[in-house]
Amino acid sequence: MRFTVIMFLTMSFLFTAMGQKQHFYTKYTTRAGDIITTTLDHNLWDQLLKKYVDEKGNVDYYDLKKDKKKLKGYLGYLSSNAPDHSFSRNEKLAYYINLYNAATVYLIIDNDIPASIKDISGPFGQVWLKKFFTIGNKKYSLNNVEKGVLLKMGEPRVHFAINCASYSCPKLQNTAFTAQNLEQLLDKGAREFVNSDKNDLSDSSNPKLSKIFDWYKSDFTATGKSLVEYMNQYASNTIATDATIDYLDYNWSLNKQ
Repeated sequence: MRFTVIMFLTMSFLFTAMGQKQHFYTKYTTRAGDIITTTLDHNLWDQLLKKYVDEKGNVDYYDLKKDKKKLKGYLGYLSSNAPDHSFSRNEKLAYYINLYNAATVYLIIDNDIPASIKDISGPFGQVWLKKFFTIGNKKYSLNNVEKGVLLKMGEPRVHFAINCASYSCPKLQNTAFTAQNLEQLLDKGAREFVNSDKNDLSDSSNPKLSKIFDWYKSDFTATGKSLVEYMNQYASNTIATDATIDYLDYNWSLNKQ
């Protein structure tokens, strides 16, 4: 059977206040027979990450604030290109991971860079419920994206990819997620977090783990593995199968440089 492949290239521009083109985004739509695939351009977010996020995942929020218009433009681009049936699973995961992280960074710089993200107000005192960005014409909160979309996709490594702008969170990768690098970055994030100082695996019989493994234990065990079995896929120091697990206090201090 022969398929005709047609590629549509859409470009959108972010303009400065003077009307000069500052950056363009590309959107590739490929059609092979009845199958349509969309690929988005996350290059601007990648540039911002590489410029303002260090290898530890800490963010130079004060200098990033100078590029607030670029970050806002990227969020606008995502809003205008909401996932649909033409998005592959990896493209959709990359979209929502980048959206969550970019929106979180924007929330911090748009609220005068507080000492903690939890200092920002929201419904019922929860910043996670604050609806401050859009996908299409609908307003979303960070909670809508995390629990309403990402965690329903059956990929527990998402917990190591999204960053809540706090010290105890898995680090913010300084590379944007794409459909192509998704698997590599998810594995990298899992391995780095499990073996980071956010967990203490020095005593294999009594490890002290991040609260993330307590709060979201059911996500990690949904694959049929125990929590210890799941962690041992990535841990440099193997945890004993009969280990007594304790959990560390969570540090909500801002992950600033």
